[in-house]
Amino acid sequence: MNRLTDDLFGGPPRLRTVPVLVPMPAPRPYSYSVPEGMAVEPGSIVQVPLGSRLVAGVVWERLGEDDVDPKKLRPIEKVFDCPPLTKEMRAFVDWVSAYTLTPPGLVARMALRAPAAFDPEPMVEGLRFTGTRPERMTAARERVLALAEEGIPWTRSGLAHAAGTSSSVIDGLTAQGSFETIFLPPPPVVARPDPGYAAPRLEGPQTDAAADLVEQVRDGRFAVALIDGITGSGKTEVYFEAIAETLRQGRQVLILLPEIALTASFLERFQDRFGAKPAEWHSDLAPRTREKVWRQVATGEVRVVAGARSALFLPFEDLGLVIVDEEHDPAYKQEERVFYNARDMAVVRARIGDFPAVLVSATPSVESRVNADSGRYRALHLPTRFGEAALPDLHLVDLRRHPPQRGGFLSPVMLRAIGKTVEKGEQALLFLNRRGYAPLTLCRVCGHRFQCPQCSSWLVEHRFRGQIQCHHCGYAERTPEACPECGTFDHLAACGPGVERIAEEVERHFPEARTIVLSSDLMGVKRLRLELEAIAKGEADIVIGTQLVAKGHNFPLMTLVGIVDADLGLSNGDPRAAERTFQLLSQVTGRAGRTGLKSHGLIQTYQPLHPVMQAIVSGDARDFYEREIGEREKALLPPFGRLASVIVSADSRAEAEGHARGLRQSAPAVSGVAILGPAEAPLALVRGRHRFRLLVHGQRSSDMQAYLRTMLSNGPKERGSVLVQVDIDPQSFL
Repeated sequence: MNRLTDDLFGGPPRLRTVPVLVPMPAPRPYSYSVPEGMAVEPGSIVQVPLGSRLVAGVVWERLGEDDVDPKKLRPIEKVFDCPPLTKEMRAFVDWVSAYTLTPPGLVARMALRAPAAFDPEPMVEGLRFTGTRPERMTAARERVLALAEEGIPWTRSGLAHAAGTSSSVIDGLTAQGSFETIFLPPPPVVARPDPGYAAPRLEGPQTDAAADLVEQVRDGRFAVALIDGITGSGKTEVYFEAIAETLRQGRQVLILLPEIALTASFLERFQDRFGAKPAEWHSDLAPRTREKVWRQVATGEVRVVAGARSALFLPFEDLGLVIVDEEHDPAYKQEERVFYNARDMAVVRARIGDFPAVLVSATPSVESRVNADSGRYRALHLPTRFGEAALPDLHLVDLRRHPPQRGGFLSPVMLRAIGKTVEKGEQALLFLNRRGYAPLTLCRVCGHRFQCPQCSSWLVEHRFRGQIQCHHCGYAERTPEACPECGTFDHLAACGPGVERIAEEVERHFPEARTIVLSSDLMGVKRLRLELEAIAKGEADIVIGTQLVAKGHNFPLMTLVGIVDADLGLSNGDPRAAERTFQLLSQVTGRAGRTGLKSHGLIQTYQPLHPVMQAIVSGDARDFYEREIGEREKALLPPFGRLASVIVSADSRAEAEGHARGLRQSAPAVSGVAILGPAEAPLALVRGRHRFRLLVHGQRSSDMQAYLRTMLSNGPKERGSVLVQVDIDPQSFL
């Protein structure tokens, strides 16, 4: 594919210059000269000088005439021996950059996250049978040669393991001339999935939905399908059929999952269907594994990737299908460096590549629901659970009528249900979306509250670790014995519950029960996976967990789900508060009764008449969505309007406020677009930086990006400690 630079980029032969996008916040690519004898093309990954450093960059399309004398430019140092970024991938980087108002180099940086993978992996030393058999044979040697005589090359350790012997036996045979040394290509990071490995088990609506998806894949053009199915309805098995068809066509598949590090059960289900696991891509991968996955995705050896949101920027050779599981999950929103929603960008990636996208959820986002209702997305509904499983019977526990005991947080109704469940040898899950022991610690004598010195937030007590910690910046200190304000000992009070405090209450009432606390701050990924496996095997009676227990886990013996504080998510000013509470509580209660056992869900609330609570216990999701969509439409909130957030932060409050006011004054007057603020952000201080927020609200047809570009261009420039961050389609309002 390589051709001379001049022929490819056009222009007279004397101009041997190319634009190179480097991983830094520059508004456009930099020009570099191409040394004689070097051939590059758009997408080539190259090494170029940048200041005093050498960095990796990508050769980009020429944006206009470049009449710079190559002699005045610094030359490209090296072209890496790896496939270039495809035209579709480069178009995707440009689109994300323009939409999010992020310098293109920072977006391209996400596609270049494994620099050690740019050069080919070294060959692996192997052995091949020469046909020579030693004079003296042993049982171990017989086993080794029986395998080697098939003519297949082996690695030394692989052959020893397969033959059930030590490596010294292999060394002895090599010395006898039975093996010759050869070099083998590096092994694949995962085996190739087989679309025909296991026959699908589909029934009723699943069969129709799977056939619809397979038809979209065969059509081979851009289309978006929304699989809207209740928990346990078999949505995963349905989109597995779309994956199988894509693999039969020889194309690659990307599956996005909100918490890939916690979804061992998904990987096992995939292996059961396709005979091999997909390649994983997430922040907990070992560096060497990341490099292998990146390289083998680019060369096409890896056919399926299951990953977190950053997997969108892997350099697929021939991507033919993208799936976004749990598409409603807020974890798909990245809120640092490049602000983007992976669900929305996955749809864009599919549109640019002209292939299908599939969104999947038991509780779709309002935006996706509106797109399905309007016909923009193909709606596939799975209204019943797979097999004999039935939805749990859900009941509200009115805490005004059935309050907990003094000092407790579990209603007598909840405690009785837990007792009955444990007596039957079944499992109970208690859900509280709050880590630690207590969200606030104060002194009963002087009223002092323990606050983070770097953030405007309280320090959360973590009694298991003996610390109080900030969940925004990570600041932590040992839990004090005395009040630092008045010096009084033994008068510090923990206010409110976290999962650790609920565990303490459960153990007081059920001392013989086996209890597990699941919280992301208590354990690493490996231990968390082991705990989840133990729960699935019935090795726990009562599980107390945060929102990570809501995400796709299948616990066969789980017959009771208790929501400790259903009102928690409704107590803020987020316009998506009702939607998120409905989604989270629906997902959590959906953990019960997935294998046919009679199951129950109890929801503790002080607001039993709230529309969210009524929608959950009635099972009438349609009524909730109609109400929520109507409210959004009246207020012109997404998807009927557009929002953008501009956060200005600085080391001093005056700097942040002054810069924010300067931006407000430079905002253009545009019909249909309003700008609110600046106002101090709800979290006014984070990591020692003061924060002010501007909120831009426009009609659905508003060109929000043009409005913001004008405001930023005309406004004051970032100086000193000032930092401006733009968030198009914000998900968080803190």
